[in-house]
Amino acid sequence: MPPLRFSPLNFSSVPGLVAGAVLLCSLPAQAQERIYRCGNEYTNNAQVAKSRNCTPMEGGNITIVEGIKPAPAARTAPANTTSTPRSGNDRVDPNAQRARDSDAKAILETELRKAEGRLAEARKAYANGEPEKQGIESRNYQRYLDRVAELKAAVTRAESDVAGLQRELGRLPAAAGNAAR
Repeated sequence: MPPLRFSPLNFSSVPGLVAGAVLLCSLPAQAQERIYRCGNEYTNNAQVAKSRNCTPMEGGNITIVEGIKPAPAARTAPANTTSTPRSGNDRVDPNAQRARDSDAKAILETELRKAEGRLAEARKAYANGEPEKQGIESRNYQRYLDRVAELKAAVTRAESDVAGLQRELGRLPAAAGNAAR
């Protein structure tokens, strides 16, 4: 058997592994110079750092990638900010406006009647939280509970619709109510 040779860079032995690890750890430290931070800028020039009172960075390598600079915005002529006085033609005829308001009120009242009908049907189906069981629901109680929850949600939705339509009717001008009568 040939004699074993031990050299500091023989990585098959424990002392060689330790020496290799120390060598590898020291290489990056030698390649990186000391970095200084000057506000939002970084430098590795010691004289510039001293003149600008920069602080040395600690703990690791820093990689800085300079971004692209945005192109200057094209100058456009400012929009005309002076408003032109309204001519008499821009205004709506009061009779036409009253007709529009009465039409809007009629449409809202029709929608309110439909929503109230849907609310009455939903309440009837909900039956105060105790609707009749259907088909398999007598054997599957969870299915019954799910349907009751859906019915309750439908009642809540219908009530919300009615309340919203009533609010919209209340916002209409009073003249619309008189024109419709």
